[in-house]
Amino acid sequence: MADSSFVTVAKTADLQPGEMMYVEVGDEPVCLINLDGEYHALNDTCTHQEASLSDGEIQGDEIECPLHGGAFAIRTGAPVAFPVVTPVEVYRVRVVGDEVQVALLER
Repeated sequence: MADSSFVTVAKTADLQPGEMMYVEVGDEPVCLINLDGEYHALNDTCTHQEASLSDGEIQGDEIECPLHGGAFAIRTGAPVAFPVVTPVEVYRVRVVGDEVQVALLER
């Protein structure tokens, strides 16, 4: 049974382990991350000051905001480094064949 809430945003070959990219699902900015072969999707906008997380850096299993160095846990969206105190939304991701798909419903 197909789940129509998922949208194809990339091909698996587009994103190597340790890489991230900016994608949009509808009008929603999304940061798509390949963390050790697992794909994760977070809202691309930092909850501290609206910087694009896809312009930041992956440090272990965290993503660091490029503006003030705050960080979020990639798997959960939880804040892990000040000045970030509000979690970022995380979304469901699945791989179908060679397509990476994201659903905006939170996981």
